[in-house]
Amino acid sequence: MAGPLSHIRVLDLSRVLAGPWCGQNLADLGAEVIKIERPETGDDSRAFGPPWLKGRDGRDTRESAYFASANRGKKSVTVNLSRPEGQAIVRELARQSDVFIENYKVGDLARYGLGYGDLAKINPQLIYCSVTGFGQTGPCRERPGYDFMIQGMGGVMSLTGERDDLPGGGPQRVGIPIADIMTGMYATIAVCAALAHREKGGAGQHLDLALLDTQVGILANQGMNYLATGEPPKRIGNAHPNIVPYQPFRTSDGDIILACGNDNLFSKFCEVAGCRHLAQAPSFATNAKRVENRGQIVPLLAEIFAKRTTREWCEALDAAGVPNGPINDLKQVFEEPQVVARGMKIELDHPLAGKVPLIASPMKFSGTPLAHELPPPTLGQHTGEVLRALLKKSDADISKLRADGVI
Repeated sequence: MAGPLSHIRVLDLSRVLAGPWCGQNLADLGAEVIKIERPETGDDSRAFGPPWLKGRDGRDTRESAYFASANRGKKSVTVNLSRPEGQAIVRELARQSDVFIENYKVGDLARYGLGYGDLAKINPQLIYCSVTGFGQTGPCRERPGYDFMIQGMGGVMSLTGERDDLPGGGPQRVGIPIADIMTGMYATIAVCAALAHREKGGAGQHLDLALLDTQVGILANQGMNYLATGEPPKRIGNAHPNIVPYQPFRTSDGDIILACGNDNLFSKFCEVAGCRHLAQAPSFATNAKRVENRGQIVPLLAEIFAKRTTREWCEALDAAGVPNGPINDLKQVFEEPQVVARGMKIELDHPLAGKVPLIASPMKFSGTPLAHELPPPTLGQHTGEVLRALLKKSDADISKLRADGVI
């Protein structure tokens, strides 16, 4: 069976990551996603290389790995929005679409007659999803927003990194663009919720997603730690602010993460590690006491872990049911038996790169399984196909649009 959104058409006017991540999720779920790009240059992220995808001859193509990470499953149509004819094409495609995604500056698309108010008049059922740095309201609404600056403004960099008093201390950004990705995820949830509302007889609506809102929204327990105490949490490196032990330790040949989320797991760990006395000591018997006495217990555990290899620890802790894991590089990640078994690496046929490796969607459905079929598109790959199929343009019409620089 087709994916759960196989009856949905999405018009994706977004670029770079947050908006495209939402569009890719919807494509993974089976929606037809038509990506509108600028002629000649396309999505900004097409130029975010190296690295580039390798061609059949082993040489670099001009298809960036960055673009490929967020645009599988989509069709690419090039349209010049500065031309009235180009605006008319997008307007007609929006009339036949269920979802419209854009991440232009606030008000930009309205200048082209493509704002929410404009498109809602011709398609009242349209779900119009705007993704911006700061949202459609507020004093910063017209400012551009990028993931790095949002990680700083939204507080996550104040929580990420080693303590200031230790070597390498100071604020760090998360190693992936977490604000962009999570905004794309929230946008996906919002779109699906709006579609569910529409299915029950509701109309379309305007969704307002902001990177800063999302970054604040995902502060989770650390955000609540601040609200509950009035004290901003400090950076503590890889340690957990509320659980001990819940951090990496050096082994005799590498590193391992120990995650004792409750007192029972800590007791099991102590049995395996031959340090039962620690679980029985009043200073360490409960998680609250271990958090209070973090400075005393962590050095003791560090000495214990240094006596065995990572593999020895993993095998012993797995046998006892104690959560743990090695710190993998990405080569090791894609070699992990569990990652392989779950099919998280796929290959699709690409017109320039031959078989291109991609990361699969993590969503698994029993009744409507996902089918990855379309690779990240080349620029304008589907322009003629979409204009013929949906707008009934003739070959002569398309040739004239190309000659006039509209597509």
